[in-house]
Amino acid sequence: MLPAVTPNGPEAGKPDGSSADEGLVLEWACHPVKRRPLVSVGVSLFIVVVVVLVFFATGSGWFTLLAILILLGSLAKFYFPTRYRLSDRRITVRTTTQTLHKDWSLYRSCWPDKNGVLLSPFEGQSRLENFRGLYLMFEGNADQVIPFVKERIGRTPAAGQSAEGATL
Repeated sequence: MLPAVTPNGPEAGKPDGSSADEGLVLEWACHPVKRRPLVSVGVSLFIVVVVVLVFFATGSGWFTLLAILILLGSLAKFYFPTRYRLSDRRITVRTTTQTLHKDWSLYRSCWPDKNGVLLSPFEGQSRLENFRGLYLMFEGNADQVIPFVKERIGRTPAAGQSAEGATL
């Protein structure tokens, strides 16, 4: 799915709870299993081998099912798409099991790399940013995402917007 930048007008209220005051919106989906087919085949074969080994080692269907669930659960970000929605107001990340909403005011810096951009709550680099930050994966749209993010990082929230957790 290609990224889309759309302006939200007064008629742009959506059933998912987003409001019309979000301004410009950047949306895309990232699905790594489709992007790297050779790696996908290798990882899938590895899972099959491990599951077969678990079955023959234990002889238990329950342990085999547990192995499948653990392996697929740990690789969910690889196998299932992640949908990103960045607006002037907040960041929304939708995975298979959860939807995460974060205000821009929580983040003070960003650190792009070749695969995505890390939004950090710290002004400088910190060892804790991998645990407290939010990583947005690119889908061939780095040239759109990086300027969009840099424009909103560290900005004071407008009137009526929440600034929970922000210590600017």
